Amino acid sequence: MHYALLIHEPEAESYPEGEASPSWHAILDAHGQYGMQMGEAGVFVGGAGLKSATTATTVRVTPSGRTVHDGPFAETREQLGGLYMIDVPDLDAAIDWAKRLPIARNGSIEIRPMLPPPPQG
Repeated sequence: MHYALLIHEPEAESYPEGEASPSWHAILDAHGQYGMQMGEAGVFVGGAGLKSATTATTVRVTPSGRTVHDGPFAETREQLGGLYMIDVPDLDAAIDWAKRLPIARNGSIEIRPMLPPPPQG
């Protein structure tokens, strides 16, 4: 079963100096090791880290149309920082991988079962 591990962290608290922050470089190294472990276990399907939420652009869809906004849609304490897609037997295995996922300080990992991909053609 494929699961997405969605990483939510408070950017300003975890990486006060942005990409120049020592904690930023330390977490990148930790994610590199984590990705290697996933690859060795044969569970890694895909994933990526995301640039800061300050670089986001949001297209908002309403019945009256679509509008484009700078920044993320939601103003929340935690921002989506990246995701992993894994192929594991069940939710318990996904939870086990989520518990090992590196987080700089505070945050959460949302685990979501994935739908099959749409038909290609």
